[in-house]
Amino acid sequence: MNIKKKLTYSIISSQDKTEQNTKEITLNLSKQDKNNIYILHRALTQQLIRDRNANTKTRSQVSGGGKKPWKQKGTGKARAGSNRSPLWRGGGVIFGPQKRKCSKKINKKEKQLALRIIIENKFKDTIVTENFVERIEKPNTKLIVNTLKQYKLDTNIKNNILIIVSKKTHNLHLSTRNLKHVELLAANHLNVISLLKANQIIIDKDALDIINKIYNE
Repeated sequence: MNIKKKLTYSIISSQDKTEQNTKEITLNLSKQDKNNIYILHRALTQQLIRDRNANTKTRSQVSGGGKKPWKQKGTGKARAGSNRSPLWRGGGVIFGPQKRKCSKKINKKEKQLALRIIIENKFKDTIVTENFVERIEKPNTKLIVNTLKQYKLDTNIKNNILIIVSKKTHNLHLSTRNLKHVELLAANHLNVISLLKANQIIIDKDALDIINKIYNE
């Protein structure tokens, strides 16, 4: 059984940091906390899992080795049947890593529920602002830093800041990419790791509408 929980944020202007009005967002959360934790764990492991890229060749895959290097007896050397032997330089690898496709299936509704759980848990660490995207008319990292300082957020310390906007513009990307502890995401591309890693979240007003629409389906 799902319940609807309303989270009311105060919208703060990115220019003078004064509260303008309130915005309500409704998130559907399951009543059973243990199921919520389980789904959150599934979503996290699904994102952390990756394809194994390392790949070594066995003696059957290495080129060459069709001819016996030397005759079996009479040379004084150790017998050898192929130059593809793992004992030889350039030969095959024994029990080396093999490339394989790693994947873990998770339903769309489960992933959306996991994101809603994190957003609800990060409620106290979330700031909703307006006109954030419009202010960045050209690439300007200093303007981003000064704006974050208005919210008493310091980019020099290990305080991971996640900025969620309605649209990831080129100017915003250039303005934030040089800030080590600042990550920029579009509202329709949220992910579990970025939300969990963030100590502070800044959400643009328009992005909040997108989140309310997409992740409450």
